[in-house]
Amino acid sequence: MVLFIISTNVHDPIYRSLFIENNDGQKRIWCIVEYSYAIRIFNSIMTISHFIFPFIINFISALLIIIISTRQQAKVRTQQTYKKILNEEIQKHRSLLIGPFVLIILGIPRLIISFASGCMKSANDSWLFLSGYYISLIPPLLTFVIFILPSTVYKQEFDKAINHYKSILKRLL
Repeated sequence: MVLFIISTNVHDPIYRSLFIENNDGQKRIWCIVEYSYAIRIFNSIMTISHFIFPFIINFISALLIIIISTRQQAKVRTQQTYKKILNEEIQKHRSLLIGPFVLIILGIPRLIISFASGCMKSANDSWLFLSGYYISLIPPLLTFVIFILPSTVYKQEFDKAINHYKSILKRLL
């Protein structure tokens, strides 16, 4: 996955250049991207793909977890209907279904910023671009809060991993 993401973004640093502007005693450094038409189309497709594919993978994974869990429970609890067990499993794994939608909603500002081709006209407009940049960092930061903390299984595994690393650190010190 990491190699796929790196390979689909390798064109970006190649087409970026720095431009130094001296205007009325103010020195500004601009980062300018100059894509050809084909690279611009490729970049747009990759931006949308990087936005949509994680959502699809997370959502399908959540559905598969719920379906497999429901089938296993239906084999054990034969006195209950499949529909009732399915509703229980959906309630039990609700955070797995909600998480991908929250991440896609939080990622919309990043998608809008990546397609907005505006330039900053003055230093007074910089707060808008800077706040948009920081808003785009919220989804990766919330992944832990959205997926790990609400889930009992993931939380237990996280606690085990933390305790394991603490014991390793104590042995080293």
